Amino acid sequence: MAIRYRDGQDSGDALIAEINTTPLVDVMLVLLIIFLITVPVVNSAIAVSLPREQNLAREPKPENIIVTVDAQGSVYWFDTRLASRDVLAQQLARVAVQEPQPELHIRADARVAYEPVGQVVHTAQQMGIARIGFLTEPPGR
Repeated sequence: MAIRYRDGQDSGDALIAEINTTPLVDVMLVLLIIFLITVPVVNSAIAVSLPREQNLAREPKPENIIVTVDAQGSVYWFDTRLASRDVLAQQLARVAVQEPQPELHIRADARVAYEPVGQVVHTAQQMGIARIGFLTEPPGR
């Protein structure tokens, strides 16, 4: 037998250029059902009454000490100007024995000479201050 074509075309079978989404929908529905069934199983099935604990700080954090050195080399304890380096040494000696020891933050003017800042750091080291930091402005200001 031979196949016959009418006028050069096949017998009405044309190519279908559409995507068949039925299998995709079927697979998605099956996955949805599986997830709906397994999610309650994944959660803990054993009922446990957990203890409640308040979040309290175990160790109080000491307030940081701020020593400022202005452009003229004057030294300030927070906002109070100190008369001499001996007064600074006395203040630092009193702070050095605290437990836990607070951190010393030095705010120095950018125009100040190195010597007054170095004297503050040296005095702090002599008095036993363990943590010394420098406060600066972030770049771009």
